Amino acid sequence: MVYSQKDINDWQHRYPLLKDIIELEPVFWINPNLKKNEASASLPLTREDMEKAELLWHRFAPFLAAEFPETKESNGIIESPLANIDKFKRTLSTPVEGEFYLKCDNELPIAGSIKARGGIYEVLQHAETLAIEAGILTKDDDYTAFSSKEFKEFFSQFSIGVGSTGNLGLSIGIISAKLGFNVFVYMSADAKQWKKDLLREKGVNVHEFEGDFSIAIASGREKTIADPKGYFVDDEDSKHLFLGYSVAALRLQKQLDQKKIAVDEEHPIFVYLPCGVGGSPGGITYGLKQVFGDNVHCFFVEPTHSPSVLIGLLTGEMERVSVQDFGIDNRTEADGLAVGRPSSFATAVSDNLVSGIYTIEDNDLYKLLAILADTEEIFLEPSATAGLAGPERVLSYMEKKNINAKNTTHIAWATGGDLVPESDMKSFYDKGKSLL
Repeated sequence: MVYSQKDINDWQHRYPLLKDIIELEPVFWINPNLKKNEASASLPLTREDMEKAELLWHRFAPFLAAEFPETKESNGIIESPLANIDKFKRTLSTPVEGEFYLKCDNELPIAGSIKARGGIYEVLQHAETLAIEAGILTKDDDYTAFSSKEFKEFFSQFSIGVGSTGNLGLSIGIISAKLGFNVFVYMSADAKQWKKDLLREKGVNVHEFEGDFSIAIASGREKTIADPKGYFVDDEDSKHLFLGYSVAALRLQKQLDQKKIAVDEEHPIFVYLPCGVGGSPGGITYGLKQVFGDNVHCFFVEPTHSPSVLIGLLTGEMERVSVQDFGIDNRTEADGLAVGRPSSFATAVSDNLVSGIYTIEDNDLYKLLAILADTEEIFLEPSATAGLAGPERVLSYMEKKNINAKNTTHIAWATGGDLVPESDMKSFYDKGKSLL
């Protein structure tokens, strides 16, 4: 759909924040559509769906432990640590009360990013479905059978496609190739070169497209659907990706319990989630709301040059608008967040769940990256640092909601970084240091 200048002007009149968004100024938006948790009954997924997704992860754990040595210690469970980052917190320009943690999805085994949750889950559920339908598997079987020659030959007749800015393609490419699928990853030209190189090393077919994520995903969808045995992982409209991400909430609950961190009305948690198309932050927010209800406040974080979910939610136009409609270029160093149009499925679900969104400039991502490395010796890719600014950005929200800052636990979700080549990481760090 093409929008006229009159449409844009009308929206700016109705939503004055749009002026700053269009001028690429960092903004903070509080969601007026946030609903009390009782409203979750109307959502398209349930707590039971999440728990079924967790069971699928457990069925595949023996296979993952056998095929990926890095998951042996966790018995094939793909999970990340929750790390206290008190030294980092002390460097923030605004004093932050309460505890500050980093959810280290940069350390997730296999893919080194949050996409290991959604991407790997969706491929596993598809593989399980195909094997059960073919009569070569039941849910009571030993899933190390997926390592067998028979299973790999079976999956070699099927293809999997995905459109990606980088990390989703990595997770899907790695697991699909391991299972024996023919896998095709359709990437925007601005995706990082090392991600394309790594995928090709794993035996994945990588197709590059000039233009942004939307072009890559549209091309990938069209080509995959043309294959009768093709399956497209649709980042713009996938329930399975969303469910894979949502399971993180059940795992986080256990980690908070182990650390004896109370979560209740008097002790809320604030979670900051870097946001591209909206699937991973949306899925995690959905899960957190199922587990913690109104005692969790979730905020998405987008680059000033790619605020697609913010514009979709602010105007109510959801996936019908893109940042390009507003003259925003969608060019950002945060490659995983370089998305011009939000997910239709995830954005519709997030509309009543997310507390707000803030945007951040690329240079600030690099500064945060360098400070975190210096204080905590944790190295992230630029897009993964976006949540680190959260505690400073939500102070007005906390005041408005009469939340006692001293009793708050802040969690920044670190979405990627472990597979970044050392030379690339050094250049990120050097750039951050030069900006400080």
